[in-house]
Amino acid sequence: MKIKNAIEFPPILGTSIQLSSAHDLDAIRKELDHWQKENRMQGLWNKDASLWTNHDEARWMGWLDVAKEENEIVEIEKLANEMKDKLNDIVLMGMGGSSLCPAMMASIFSKVKNFPQLHILDSTDPLQIKNLESKLDMKRTLFIVSSKSGTTLEPNIFKDYFYQQLQKVLNKTEVGDRFIAITDPGTALEKAAKQANFKHIFYGVPSIGGRYSALSNFGMVPSALMGVNIRDFLHQAELMAEACGADHSGEDNPGLVLGVILGVYARQGQNKITFVATPAIQSLGAWLEQLLAESTGKEGKGLVPIDLEPLANPDDYGQDRLFVYIRLETQADAEQDRKIEKLIEAGFMVTTINFSDRMHLGAELFRWEMATAIVGSMLGINPFNQPDVEESKILTLQLTVDYDKSHQLAEQKSFFSSQGISLFTDDINLAELKARTRDPSLQNYLQAHLSRIKQGDYVDLSAFIAMSDENMDLLQESRVLIRDHKKVATCLGFGPRFLHSTGQLYKGGANNGVFLQITADHHEDIKIPGHEYTFGLVIRAQAQADFTVLAKRGRRVLRIHLGDEVVEGLQNLQRVLQEIFIR
Repeated sequence: MKIKNAIEFPPILGTSIQLSSAHDLDAIRKELDHWQKENRMQGLWNKDASLWTNHDEARWMGWLDVAKEENEIVEIEKLANEMKDKLNDIVLMGMGGSSLCPAMMASIFSKVKNFPQLHILDSTDPLQIKNLESKLDMKRTLFIVSSKSGTTLEPNIFKDYFYQQLQKVLNKTEVGDRFIAITDPGTALEKAAKQANFKHIFYGVPSIGGRYSALSNFGMVPSALMGVNIRDFLHQAELMAEACGADHSGEDNPGLVLGVILGVYARQGQNKITFVATPAIQSLGAWLEQLLAESTGKEGKGLVPIDLEPLANPDDYGQDRLFVYIRLETQADAEQDRKIEKLIEAGFMVTTINFSDRMHLGAELFRWEMATAIVGSMLGINPFNQPDVEESKILTLQLTVDYDKSHQLAEQKSFFSSQGISLFTDDINLAELKARTRDPSLQNYLQAHLSRIKQGDYVDLSAFIAMSDENMDLLQESRVLIRDHKKVATCLGFGPRFLHSTGQLYKGGANNGVFLQITADHHEDIKIPGHEYTFGLVIRAQAQADFTVLAKRGRRVLRIHLGDEVVEGLQNLQRVLQEIFIR
């Protein structure tokens, strides 16, 4: 795709970056010159924490070198070849940085011939767990328990459940042979894996944070087991690392160029980074979403990544957007190209990244890691911590621990119910909704909530329900209604998955989000071995903890509870939105 009058930076590794016009090119080149004159790329590769906040950044720079290290490639390949004829399926049980890269790889590379299918379990919704279990031949399934800290709630309770399920179909001495662990050295998960005689333990690098771990064992072990040639994949990453090296400090450094583009536009208020990707690589967006949101969304700042929002006409967008078009040239979508061209003709800024082979994703992962670190420096924040994620995790854990003791979960009381839908919020938000509502009704309360949207805001739909195609389609239709009528960027995430991703931005970034939290009851539930609580209770606790922290941070948040008829509830929600917008 050749863009008229585009600015094209020097191509590298079969990829290129194009800017749709010369608008703001001076600011971009000025920032590139600043990095060059100050020798900042050398400082980055020297792990100089003063590039950011001068705190603990140097401790988290192991990702710079991971692509050229051997990791445990020989051992990984040996295990993959040993297991491929014994398995039909692999289930990766993890959250956030432990699951998003494997999920991307499973989607993009799909089913590799003669290798097992890779599935991702990163939801505590009982229906989603049951649906996955129904697809598995338990005797021919390998389970990967993946947690950097080794204490993450979700993968540990997934492990407990499926370990028990395997005990029903295998001899007790065989069960451990169906598990491997990926964790940092010395964690509780390592200890548990050794006690249970797991087939193998692969170790993370302590100096690499979760969202920067895609090219480490957390991303590469599951990829190799499903049949991806990780030697080639990591070779591409290594080539990109060399191109982003300290001796490339200007327009010939692809990571620096991308980071500066993102940073310059973020400073100017165009911080809604809207990803458009060729359908064959669309799942890259979820990985990028975590990388950008969790790295930059703090101290009241941040880039707001917009993933999977359907492309629209130029009139449906505000001026706070920067579009990033990630285009796989060999499988490009002509209709997508035409829509992007319309946006460019209308004056929107589009950064296009072209590459020709799926294996180049290895290079793209490193490029984006580098770019994100550079954006963090430009914004003056630490891109390697996640201070606002922990609060909701701690609250969730406390709620589950309390339930083990009391068998009770203290929950909010709804302030309004109608048509099978109940509404919840905190006292401060409720007072504002009532001030904006003359006659109490589902439609009026929802309209009052959406009336608080201002220019430059974004709307997030956080759904603590099963991530099914039907639920996704209905929620996508609702987000498009809001986007088209309010002219604001929209986000959509499924809980608890997004808590380990965009949750940091929502709580620690600027207070420009308007939140619709969606919850539901469960027709059936699943008991967790060794605990009094169930998966259904865990997802309720996670939603409650998320809501509590959002409200504590002064966010505009409304919880919509759908009851036990989820599809019908989502259809009702969509109908109410339509009624609001056609008044």
